[in-house]
Amino acid sequence: MMNALRTTILLAGMTALFMGVGYLVGGTGGMTIAFIFALGTNAFAYWNSDKMVLSMQGAREIDPRSAPDLYRMTERLAANAGLPMPRLYLIETDQPNAFATGRSPDKGVVAVSAGLLRSLDNGEVAAVIAHELAHIKNRDTLTMTVTATLAGAISMLAQFGMFFGGSRENNNPLGFVGVIAMVILAPIAAMLVQMAVSRTHEYEADKDGAEICGDPQALASALRKISAAGQRVVNMPAERAPAMAHLYISNPLSGARMDNLFSTHPNVENRIAALMSMRVSGGGGGQTPRGRVNPIEATPRPGQSWRAPGTRPRPQGDDSSPGPWG
Repeated sequence: MMNALRTTILLAGMTALFMGVGYLVGGTGGMTIAFIFALGTNAFAYWNSDKMVLSMQGAREIDPRSAPDLYRMTERLAANAGLPMPRLYLIETDQPNAFATGRSPDKGVVAVSAGLLRSLDNGEVAAVIAHELAHIKNRDTLTMTVTATLAGAISMLAQFGMFFGGSRENNNPLGFVGVIAMVILAPIAAMLVQMAVSRTHEYEADKDGAEICGDPQALASALRKISAAGQRVVNMPAERAPAMAHLYISNPLSGARMDNLFSTHPNVENRIAALMSMRVSGGGGGQTPRGRVNPIEATPRPGQSWRAPGTRPRPQGDDSSPGPWG
């Protein structure tokens, strides 16, 4: 119920931003056009934002035949969370990261990067997937995905002001100065909304994800590795669509790593500290909670490797990648 209310307020706020930009760019006529555009964008975002996000991130669907072990692990975690099996997607980037999308648990999607499967161990991969399942279970994904779509649309609308605004004939009350102000301020306003949404959700998903997988320490370790790699490895799909950065478990963009108003994610050390306090107080520490299955029972034996779907087997004796996903 709370997430439905949150999404409604978000859609209304984004619509008001659209109308404000339209008014300052084109007066009352511009506001009317912006309102109509906002209604269409809201409808599109609700029904198609998940498909748009997956397409813009270059993700491709994987199935039990192409990734049987990953699929079984996700099935076990979904059972622990009381969710239907989500669709799985692979993002073709070397940066370890992941995100969830879908407008409801029945339409849930978990997307993981090839870099994540190569660089994290079994328990860490399970913990990351559990975090994303927590977003789906908490119905965060609709709000987060709609925010990404609308924030990008507002940025685009503000940019149009540079080309079509500022003339004396467009009934713009503030003239060219107002257009320039909105070109700068509208994307910032949209960004602040998506940041506020993301930061709250990440702490909640960390806690719930740790409970789903039964191992807060594994999620803390995964966050540490993902954050460190994110500073070295560029995620080009995310760089091309920065309005969608808040969907990922860890900020996929360069910079903005401080826990302040202009960060898309909470500081990773703060998140790790919260997870470790769960472990110290008996919140998991690697033990599977009663009534839940171990999500990594089906993992390979020591020395045996998995490989990311669609990749070639690693040559024998090549241990350049630390993870068991190959």
